Amino acid sequence: METTTPDFMYPELVTPCPDTMQNLNSTALVLVYIIVFCLSLTGNTVVIFVVSCMENRRTSTDVYLMHLAIADLLFSLTLPFWASYLHVGYWMFGTVTCKLISGLQEATFYCCVFLLACISIDRYLAIVKATQFLTQKQHLVGKVCAMVWLCAFLLSLPIMINREAFMSSYTEQYICHDNLTAENMDSWRVSWRILNHTLGFFLPLAVMMFCYGFTICTLCRLRNSQKHKAMRVILFVVLAFIACWLPNNILELTDNLMRGGQVKETCKMRDRIDVALYVTQALAFTHCAINPILYAFIGKKFRNQLLMSLFKKGLLTRDTMSKYRVGSVYSSGSTRQMSVTL
Repeated sequence: METTTPDFMYPELVTPCPDTMQNLNSTALVLVYIIVFCLSLTGNTVVIFVVSCMENRRTSTDVYLMHLAIADLLFSLTLPFWASYLHVGYWMFGTVTCKLISGLQEATFYCCVFLLACISIDRYLAIVKATQFLTQKQHLVGKVCAMVWLCAFLLSLPIMINREAFMSSYTEQYICHDNLTAENMDSWRVSWRILNHTLGFFLPLAVMMFCYGFTICTLCRLRNSQKHKAMRVILFVVLAFIACWLPNNILELTDNLMRGGQVKETCKMRDRIDVALYVTQALAFTHCAINPILYAFIGKKFRNQLLMSLFKKGLLTRDTMSKYRVGSVYSSGSTRQMSVTL
């Protein structure tokens, strides 16, 4: 995923088209960023709190969920900086912050996507293969999460190295962008987007579709209402991932074809693509706030665990906990504890 200010804010880096997009009203996008930030901050903090209170009763999926919530939380912490950038029209935080914020957003993006793929594999092994190997080997899950964070950091290094705050010759304002020559800009952008599309969307999506496809087929053969509720959560997870990220990836692919000359580029088309990229990127950002809802708040086991955690911390009375508690935190048809997310 490319986390940059859209090209229409500094057209000297792209095309000689007239500046027809400078009057774009960014107020709505700023508002979206702030709302997503608040929702993500609240939702992911609650998820981290609940899973951390589970002590020795965490499943492998719960561990992945906690790391996912941490990654989403860190991702959302970058949004106020981009909202400020949009609102004032220039970067006011310097080169070091530009590198750190861009690198953090890139790394946490990869981390989120890789963890979603890990969760799909975990559910596949637990339901389709009916194995608890990874669940019982918590240290292996920790190593997988460590590798995910390491790979995400390494993939963010090119952005951190090339990103700088510098004066735009067009706007005469500081921008946070890849400081490359005009000759290298398009080749860098196309090459980096190919890597983004492959590792950051299509490959994880293929893994998720494969694992969740077999998982859903297995659940459909089971006469277990609790398992069918888990299937509903899985469907929402896949649909949310596709809905948030597919539009942005399609537009970036179109943009790549235009820059590579495979699709004819006009100023009118360029303006539309730039604005559409801006809007679909905001849509993609909402995924960090949606994750806690999909993985946690629509599952009664999570709500029960939240009530139990609040009760243990002395923030909730036993009567209140009993009043709002629904069902059991454990699987009724098995002695094995199920994930708090399902």
